[in-house]
Amino acid sequence: MTRIVLLGGGPAGYESALVAAQLGAEVTIVDRDGIGGSCVLTDCVPSKTLIATSDRVTAFRDAPRVGVGTGSGDVKVDLTSVNERIKALAQQQSDDIHKRLVHEGVTVLHGAGRFSAEQPARAHTVDVLDESGAVTQAVEADIVLIATGGTPRVLDTAVPDGERILSWRQVYDLSELPEHLVVIGSGVTGAEFASGYSELGVPVTLVSSRDRVLPGEDPDAAAVIEQVFTSRGGTLVRQARASGVRRTADGVVVELQDGRAVDGSHALICVGSVPNTSGLGLENVGVELDASGYIGVNRVSRTSVSTIYAAGDCTGVLLLASVAGMQGRIAVWHALGEAVTPLRLKTVAANVFTHPEIATVGIGYQAIASGEVPARTVTLPLATNARAKMQGDYEGFVRLYCRPATGVVIGAVIVAPDASELIFPITLAVQRGLTVADLAATIGVYPSLSGSLAEAARRLMLHDDLD
Repeated sequence: MTRIVLLGGGPAGYESALVAAQLGAEVTIVDRDGIGGSCVLTDCVPSKTLIATSDRVTAFRDAPRVGVGTGSGDVKVDLTSVNERIKALAQQQSDDIHKRLVHEGVTVLHGAGRFSAEQPARAHTVDVLDESGAVTQAVEADIVLIATGGTPRVLDTAVPDGERILSWRQVYDLSELPEHLVVIGSGVTGAEFASGYSELGVPVTLVSSRDRVLPGEDPDAAAVIEQVFTSRGGTLVRQARASGVRRTADGVVVELQDGRAVDGSHALICVGSVPNTSGLGLENVGVELDASGYIGVNRVSRTSVSTIYAAGDCTGVLLLASVAGMQGRIAVWHALGEAVTPLRLKTVAANVFTHPEIATVGIGYQAIASGEVPARTVTLPLATNARAKMQGDYEGFVRLYCRPATGVVIGAVIVAPDASELIFPITLAVQRGLTVADLAATIGVYPSLSGSLAEAARRLMLHDDLD
């Protein structure tokens, strides 16, 4: 029986553990922070739960669009109750995953995993360390998967204190809504928190080092997010790189490199993450890191050592929970001799949980706009969709790309409520090489937001490009 040890219990770890157990391996997870990892306990699940709460506030505030309202328009948010629910839900999700692992026969060991200085021939020894750093036991493995994730990046001049200067993992300890939140960083994490707190009614200033929010996304999609954010009273400070944050008597001052300063009650640091790859004893087994500390892997998640694999944020491939899980599954399939398709990043769907959401899949905007990838494209405003009109949702659009000659679907951008759900049929089309004719011939529901996907396909099928 193949012995597999997984370092880390996040999506890459627990997904691969389930696959390995079902294939008959002897599976052990060494986990320090709790099953589900930071994704479930401190990052993805909590932040999206907070955003789900903000969506309820938005729905209440925007209800007059459809003739409903109390007259006052006031919404009270009990942040203590909100955060208690967030933490409870995250723990419940972690417990559910833990129970599933145990049911499938996976051994879960609490502690930090580290490759032992002494490695046996044709195998590996992983030491399990307690909180003091003492070795509590050693586990032998034929295959090891490293899935240790990442940690929020900390600026030396803006060290989070958990009170006024916060990392995105500390916001759930607040008992009251900030009087004025300054979010530093306009990537996905910064944009999501800025949007979420703004929808909760908090005055938010978003500090962006670029000339717009979400520099990695379709600029038209980013423009919609900016418009909605500023319409809610948010402020976007462009081309402004933070040099530091200092506490004042009753708040914070965010100092910018160009000499400007932004005052607020709290500062939220969202400037990326760093991989958790130190202290793993990688030097004892010869696993190589790149200049940024990420573990190098190939398309089947194998490292520079043939019997050691890595998956998730510690690899820096694409920092998404869905990708981490797929990397882990691919690693185990490959290690156990199963047929496997290498990871294809062009078929990965991604979502930004702002208001409205931005979902993307396939070839990106820049490659198509530059002419690098020839494509025909159509964009349909959400405001022309019958269901959107009924719901009072006017901000957003559907953009679809296909090959000029064949009509094969190669990508899409959806800016809409629940875009994360709407993107799936396009993801399937990209994955399976379907054409716009295939989409256009599929009978959907009327009225529905997904009707815009079929309409976009019909336009492209008829060569009725609108871009």
